[in-house]
Amino acid sequence: MKQKVLFIGTNNAARTQMAEGYLRARYGDRYEACSAGIAPTALDPLAARMMGEIGVDISKQRAKDLALFDGKEMDYVVVLCAGGVCPMFPWAKETIHVDFPDPGRATGTPDKVMAAYRRSRDAVTAWLDGRFGVK
Repeated sequence: MKQKVLFIGTNNAARTQMAEGYLRARYGDRYEACSAGIAPTALDPLAARMMGEIGVDISKQRAKDLALFDGKEMDYVVVLCAGGVCPMFPWAKETIHVDFPDPGRATGTPDKVMAAYRRSRDAVTAWLDGRFGVK
């Protein structure tokens, strides 16, 4: 039986979407991944583009409200609280707080912004490999 992992962020636009898509693509045989936000907006197209660079298609994912998961037990809840807001989720067997740079806050030239998205993607995927890739 697959373990359930919920990634929670503020907008469910970039980092949580990257994490959901990567965990599903890479470790979907062991984990059921989903994500949500406390103030969901929309999937960040640059996040989708960056994930596409590593062969993970998240373009069909959508931002979801955390309320959709009320009362649903999760094995792991991963809270990405870079914006200072760390939501609570009482139905988690284990809660993990981790902080990754928010690429949506990047400024500068298009190349600098893209580099920020790549850094965030690489940090998220490396952490997921280390945390969930171990059998």
